[in-house]
Amino acid sequence: MAEELHHLDLKSAAQGLREGRFTSEAYTAALLEHIRAVDPQVQAWAFLDPEYALTQARALDQIRLEGRPIGPLHGVPVAVKDIFDTADMPTEYGSPIHAGRTPSRDATAVALLRGAGAVIMGKAVTTEFAFLSPGKTRNPHNPAHTPGGSSSGSAAAVAANMVPLAIGSQTAGSTIRPASYCGVIGFKPTHGLISRHRVSPLSRTLDHVGLFARTIDDIAILAEQLVAFDENDPDTRPRARIPFLAISTDEPPLAPMFAFIKTPMWQRADDETKEGFAEIIEQLGDRVEEVELFPSAQDAWQWHQTIMGAEVAHNFEREWQNSRALLSEQLRGQIERGLAVRAVDYQRALKQIAPLHDSFVELFEQRYDAILTPAAPSAAPKGLTSTGDPSFCTLWTLCGMPSLTLPLLQSSDGLPIGVQLVGARGGDARLLRTARWLSKKMAEG
Repeated sequence: MAEELHHLDLKSAAQGLREGRFTSEAYTAALLEHIRAVDPQVQAWAFLDPEYALTQARALDQIRLEGRPIGPLHGVPVAVKDIFDTADMPTEYGSPIHAGRTPSRDATAVALLRGAGAVIMGKAVTTEFAFLSPGKTRNPHNPAHTPGGSSSGSAAAVAANMVPLAIGSQTAGSTIRPASYCGVIGFKPTHGLISRHRVSPLSRTLDHVGLFARTIDDIAILAEQLVAFDENDPDTRPRARIPFLAISTDEPPLAPMFAFIKTPMWQRADDETKEGFAEIIEQLGDRVEEVELFPSAQDAWQWHQTIMGAEVAHNFEREWQNSRALLSEQLRGQIERGLAVRAVDYQRALKQIAPLHDSFVELFEQRYDAILTPAAPSAAPKGLTSTGDPSFCTLWTLCGMPSLTLPLLQSSDGLPIGVQLVGARGGDARLLRTARWLSKKMAEG
């Protein structure tokens, strides 16, 4: 039974738990047994206390046995990126500066996971402060290759069947890229849809919470639990509940139309990625059209760099002043570049976002259901000194548009290559529906 349980996705596990076919303690124990077998090679965890995970599971089993109400994630273990505060375990941001830091309260997203009944399995490895300096995690498909970043442990833990779900973050490509490299589904919702309260900030303008799972259903169920207004995050807004699962499982009234946008980054894509996309486009036939990126978007990568630089310098002022020697060379360089950004350039870059986004709104309203583009230039690069190139994600993160990567392609050496879909802001559930249609279409061959 233990061997079978660790392969379960969220939907199957939650159903088995509800029906009493197995307990949360048994499920958690099966996952922990699998972690003991595979994590010495993958190294996805920054903090994991097996006995405490089982203690949570037993308490949740008792709630079910007493006939009390249970949530959609009841008894299901989830990995949490180590930049989200957890009141019952350390949150160290992947930095020696904060070694041993134990917060007194949960991040809002963690509190919502607990409210839905999840077992907080442990803290997944993050790059230093969710920037570029890699942690210890390796790619589950080949440990000589990067898992991507900054949500390295979150993507790897889900890919290696250690947990069915994980949460991470994205400021440039930190959810979509590791999901692509590790061969799982990564979802970056519309900016401001999920609270970032008590999550280590890089850039308020660009930071998003990201989700990892192995099925679109699981992403939808997880999103339903996390999307909520939080007065502590000024970018969230009160809104009606979004029925992600119901919308994403509906059959589209019309077959979706895709806009294939190469962006100026297309030259960075390797031959295998280009060949894979040529096959997808051929299979989609008249449901896809190549669309040139409009001239006003050509400088988006520079605007992103300007905004991120200034906001990173602001957010890490204390670490810069007090613990500079303990910061990586990459982060020190980013802070230095940010300190040099002029206020007028920062404000000018911020002002570009709204008109840039409006141009994409027009694209969606006129014809297209989703933008089709690579998630990364290639499969996971060999080596562990870099987390790869986020440039295929930068534009969509700047615009705050929802994006999702599907593991639809593979390199010649068996590594996953992700296909990224981008939707209209606020059209998150429809984007999942379009992704499901595309997955089915590609499976038909």
